[in-house]
Amino acid sequence: SGVAWNESQHCRLLGPEQLQLCRRHLEVMPSIVRAARRTQALCQQSFADMRWNCSSIQRAPGFGPELLTGTREAAFVHALAAAAVAQGIARSCSSGELPLCSCGPGPSEPPAPGSRWGGCGDNLSHGLQLGAAFTDGSARAGTGGTPGLRAVNRHNGAVGRAVLSDSLDTRCKCHGVSGSCSVKTCWKGLPELGEIASDLKSRYLAALKVSHRLVGPRKQLIPKEGDARPVTEMDLVYLINSPDYCTPNPQLGSLGTQDRPCNRSSVGSGSCDLLCCGRGYNTYTEEVQERCHCRYRWCCSVVCRRCRRSLERHVCK
Repeated sequence: SGVAWNESQHCRLLGPEQLQLCRRHLEVMPSIVRAARRTQALCQQSFADMRWNCSSIQRAPGFGPELLTGTREAAFVHALAAAAVAQGIARSCSSGELPLCSCGPGPSEPPAPGSRWGGCGDNLSHGLQLGAAFTDGSARAGTGGTPGLRAVNRHNGAVGRAVLSDSLDTRCKCHGVSGSCSVKTCWKGLPELGEIASDLKSRYLAALKVSHRLVGPRKQLIPKEGDARPVTEMDLVYLINSPDYCTPNPQLGSLGTQDRPCNRSSVGSGSCDLLCCGRGYNTYTEEVQERCHCRYRWCCSVVCRRCRRSLERHVCK
């Protein structure tokens, strides 16, 4: 992300569906690279205490089977990546990094009493437009799997961008004598991507299994179970059930949970009972050094001693 992209050296590393966009918008590519790295990091943070811990995303763009076959996990990754790219471009516009866009348009509604619109809001509309063109490129070009898989990926990308759009809120800065805040300058800004990832994690847990079927003149995504509620534009969807991720299975993209650290006192997804899939766990004692008995010394430093203590570690069998 810190290098100047050029058409021959960098754009050719992309798939054919994104090559032309890269050539037309070279200045945007560092923002997209940063968004991809942020997606990797946040996916692993979001699933750190679950059986599938998103470690396979480190192989991107060479995804494993669990991210290429329309699973619930693929739904989350596609949605988060789409939101990350759109947010990255929107913020690059408002920071002045991109020459062809600038601050977002001013809000149409009147400001709150004692406030005025100003500052430089994130350019969400430009981020959404260019982000969709990039992340949905393979689906539009007719590449990247079956028509059903492309429809699911396109839908989940749109969910990520919709969650991002809904998160745009008002930010303000106070002005006045001695911080009195007699006047506030306000603008529209996007939150940190971690908030979007948290929202999408909730939608991942409530995702709908669908099929791609002909309804009237065109194919649509329909809930697989007949009694399920209709798919909305805010639902993550998936085509096939995921493996349980308990044991290694390269064909399904499961790495297993053997040797994963677990929390013996927890009752959540990171507990030894759930994470170890009933196989039990081993307990190890580890000695660690840490700062202790710290005191302030005038002037101006903090002096600490080094203490040893024992920690219990629990690891899945």
